[in-house]
Amino acid sequence: MPTVWLVDRQFDSKGLVRLTYATEDGERVHTKELAEQRLVTGDGITAGREVDESALGEASADEVDRFAAEASRMAAEHDPDDVV
Repeated sequence: MPTVWLVDRQFDSKGLVRLTYATEDGERVHTKELAEQRLVTGDGITAGREVDESALGEASADEVDRFAAEASRMAAEHDPDDVV
């Protein structure tokens, strides 16, 4: 299973957080949504995670470079299990 790295967090007005993880090349992404409250009561958000290949989608062309830069930075500075 490939490791993906946290590259983006977006909060919406309904109390949801959308987490985007990407491969280091920025081309493949995995998105997870959870209630904002889980950030406070849960185990936290990790820098990386292993996901099944079938759970990966393609990043939009305008996001690939940004996602690649952020995923590479996260991989260099953190272990996948680090809470960020």
